[in-house]
Amino acid sequence: MKKLILLTCVLAVSMSCTDDNNDNPSAEPNLIIKLNFDPNQQRLDNLGQPAVIPVGNAAQTPTIRRMSANYIELAPSATTLLGDGEIIYEGPETTAGGEMAIDFQQSIFGGNGDVFLSIPLSEVTAGTYNWVRVSLAYQEGDIQILTDNVGEISGRLASFVGYNNYITSFDLNGSTINVNDDKLQGFWAFEALGFTSTGQAPEGATTVPNPLFNTSPVPQGSCVVTGQFTNAFTINGNETEDVTVTLSFSINNSFEWTEVNADGKYEPTAGEEVVDMGLRGLIPSFSN
Repeated sequence: MKKLILLTCVLAVSMSCTDDNNDNPSAEPNLIIKLNFDPNQQRLDNLGQPAVIPVGNAAQTPTIRRMSANYIELAPSATTLLGDGEIIYEGPETTAGGEMAIDFQQSIFGGNGDVFLSIPLSEVTAGTYNWVRVSLAYQEGDIQILTDNVGEISGRLASFVGYNNYITSFDLNGSTINVNDDKLQGFWAFEALGFTSTGQAPEGATTVPNPLFNTSPVPQGSCVVTGQFTNAFTINGNETEDVTVTLSFSINNSFEWTEVNADGKYEPTAGEEVVDMGLRGLIPSFSN
């Protein structure tokens, strides 16, 4: 009798679980945006052409720890103007610092291989898209520097590449950087061995690759990087499974400085200055 009662209870629980599962409809498919940072991807200039390091400068490939963007747009064609495509993400902005700026404290971040954004596919207009535009806001990663006293060490670099950035404070490798102000594109902070420093790259020096410069320009200082799908990306509106778009950014020698000592080493104590922190190209791809 005890065995019969136990069997009855097990069957009841099993049937209850089955009924619960049947009551839950399948989840709605999403458009998932993932990040990738490629040290071997081609290094491009502002026009989307292969770029060499200028004479008198040197560069290195950082290890990117995390990134933030404040705008993502799918564009059907090379003549689609900025803002006329399918805008799938706009980050938070604020006038707390006086001018309209990216609200750094409210931004979302992602590292290599991370999901940056996931939205229902039903919110994306069906169509065929050949290009992606991403307005970058922030990068954080490790670089190598050469110092007089210690030699070559690794440090953490924060690069604010958005058009304008309202920052209260932020943590950089365990050190707190207080700002409480707007900072234009090119503001940076560096931490090594518990010591921090900040600076500002020259206006207009941040590289923003845009192969559509002639047909679809972007505003100066906007940091809207543009990339083309190898094969056209189509959303038909009848998808039943998630679709993943991977944004592969080139970090090939993306940290650049002026050389004082021509040795290819970044030596801030020698007066070598940061001139460029922009990502060097975008290749989007998709998979189901």
